[in-house]
Amino acid sequence: MGRTTDWNDRIQDTLKKSVIAVDDFPWRLPSPQSHSHQQQLTYVGGVDVSFSKEEPSMACGSLVVLDLHHDLRLVYQDYTCLTLDVPYVPGFLAFREAPILVHLLEKMKNDASPFYPQVLMVDGNGLLHPRGKFSLYSINSPYHLHLQHQRYGNPSFGLASHLGVLANIPTIGIGKNLHHIDGLTQSGVRKLLEAEENRANDVITLRGSSGFIWGAAMRSTQGSLKPVFVSIGHRVSLDTAIKIVNMTCKFRVPEPIRQADIRSREHLRKHHIGMLA
Repeated sequence: MGRTTDWNDRIQDTLKKSVIAVDDFPWRLPSPQSHSHQQQLTYVGGVDVSFSKEEPSMACGSLVVLDLHHDLRLVYQDYTCLTLDVPYVPGFLAFREAPILVHLLEKMKNDASPFYPQVLMVDGNGLLHPRGKFSLYSINSPYHLHLQHQRYGNPSFGLASHLGVLANIPTIGIGKNLHHIDGLTQSGVRKLLEAEENRANDVITLRGSSGFIWGAAMRSTQGSLKPVFVSIGHRVSLDTAIKIVNMTCKFRVPEPIRQADIRSREHLRKHHIGMLA
């Protein structure tokens, strides 16, 4: 286990240097002010990996794409079920799940699908993750020339960032539970949501004791005290990530993630039944 952890650490340290925490894409968010000639965000993807309770090494990865301009209609879905030989190491879940999801994205790209996602929501955290410490740099984006070099202290590197770097795709981390990190706790966030001054706020900034903003707790349904936790994955700023999550929520969990989760569980169940038949 020690050798595996050291090896994973070295790989992550290399990948971390490529994380981009600002908007780095050619499209614009849909708005009344958008011009017809401007490329707009249309296809939002979601990925999830489900594991069998009976056979923990059996996994099913799911990729879905929804059309933002047609009431989040499902326009693409694919999945793969397989038995993993990569052990689970706490803090390094991405090493089990990312290769499955990269395979699905590469398959879609190789098939020249017209629905390849412009941004991908990941059922897992991005920078809002307790593993490791590093410095993160922005770039001078060809699409946003005003971006300047920035340096941040101590964010980390979850599945959404790992996958975004490997696949070179804009990603958003969606967590259903909060990692306790830098003084942030689940109970503390709940108190903030319950506070009188925040009752009208749907988004609570997750600022740690260090002053660093790790992400946001977002009330995706009115009056809910059970938020989702949004964080930067790769090539999408936190402000933009929050706006996209807002556009894709019908229930507590954003629809791309919810649909990917439903399908990965269903395909895993069918796969398991097929193996027993």
